[in-house]
Amino acid sequence: MAQLWGGRFTGSINELAWNFNASISFDKRFLEQDVRGSKAHATMLAKQNIISEEEKKLITEGLDSILEDVKAGKLEITSKYEDIHSFLEANLIDRVGDAGKKVHTGRSRNDQVALDMRLYARGEVEHMADLLNNMLVTLLDIMKANTETYMPGFTHLQKAQPVTLAHHVGAYFEMFKRDLLRMKDIRERMNYCPLGAGALAGTTYPLDRDYTAELLDFYGPTLNSMDSVSDRDYLIEFLAALSTVMMHLSRFSEEIIIWNSNEYRFVDIDDAYSTGSSIMPQKKNPDIAELVRGKTGRVYGDLMSLLTTMKGIPLAYNKDMQEDKEAAFDAIDTASNCLTLFTDMLRTLKFNKENMEKSAMMGFTNATDAADYLVVKGMPFRDAHSVIGRLVLHCIDKKCAIDDLKIDELKSFSELFDEDIYDAISLETCVNKRLTVGAPSPVVMKKVIDVNEAFLKEFKL
Repeated sequence: MAQLWGGRFTGSINELAWNFNASISFDKRFLEQDVRGSKAHATMLAKQNIISEEEKKLITEGLDSILEDVKAGKLEITSKYEDIHSFLEANLIDRVGDAGKKVHTGRSRNDQVALDMRLYARGEVEHMADLLNNMLVTLLDIMKANTETYMPGFTHLQKAQPVTLAHHVGAYFEMFKRDLLRMKDIRERMNYCPLGAGALAGTTYPLDRDYTAELLDFYGPTLNSMDSVSDRDYLIEFLAALSTVMMHLSRFSEEIIIWNSNEYRFVDIDDAYSTGSSIMPQKKNPDIAELVRGKTGRVYGDLMSLLTTMKGIPLAYNKDMQEDKEAAFDAIDTASNCLTLFTDMLRTLKFNKENMEKSAMMGFTNATDAADYLVVKGMPFRDAHSVIGRLVLHCIDKKCAIDDLKIDELKSFSELFDEDIYDAISLETCVNKRLTVGAPSPVVMKKVIDVNEAFLKEFKL
């Protein structure tokens, strides 16, 4: 057992207690961050003449060699060590001797792990932004190709009014665009360096925390040493944002599942993202969409776990905070995999445009426009609403659409109907005449597509 704190103790720790306390099994993920932070700390110590340039050189080269050997499989991170910090320091001392014993000068594991988590989370925020950008590009491509692909719009899962596929998918573009902007906000707030805060009260060594922050690409140092080592707000924000991403993916998954059903047949999912049944040979199941929907609850659980861990912790660092890692890692891995797979599935999705248009035609989605037609002819809207309601009931009995009725039949409901009603309630007219900002007409959608294309070109994290 290799630890950094044995001097105070005369007895050995219980083996079960050691394993319970150790975090090496999961914080080994921090190896690169710990190396990077230790190199920056050593560079700052040398600048401040706390260690010599030669010692800094030995430390830096030793850290690089450890990282290289682990990546090459020559050095194994084992449970012999309590955590990634003790693994790195013990191996550094083995390689460079007394110089390695100085790497921890002016530093605590508290600010060390706070730095590692912040560096790791920052990298994952950037990676998540890239995945969201890929999703937005995919959605925009679908929008560009489908400004005149008619389909029913829904409320309460009931056919409501005709829209286009571009308009429907555009709603998800807005959702994921907000998700991308949340990543930018999170990165802005989290991008301050806790290294140099020590255990909780700083240090008497003349550290240059601004320089350390600069070396690690932070905006600057954190301004309160107690908050520096006990803050996990940025992680909670990140998991909350990932939960929102997953909620959006889950909603979209639900729609893909419905659209893939035999009753709708709006989409065909590529074989690469479907599975079959062990007993029913005809089945092609939307398993990826269903798993994304299911894993959403898992990410929610990770967020709640972290919130619950943090809710009763007094200042400053407490061992409870070790529980932040596994929840964060799981949420990040799950959301990353779901977003990657869903985007790939979406990119290969085939839309059955004829079925979409036919569904819009048979769902009385033009009923509101038929009422508006009567209003334009002079009928009060509430009366028009009642007339079209009776007309729809008549069509349900006859198993036909409003468009299928002859003009004489329409006139039996109102003399205001004339031959121009057929053009007024066609899908094209119903969609094309909706010209307000945010509406589904091709003219408006093309402007929105231009705005979104410019957003993607200009966006910087």
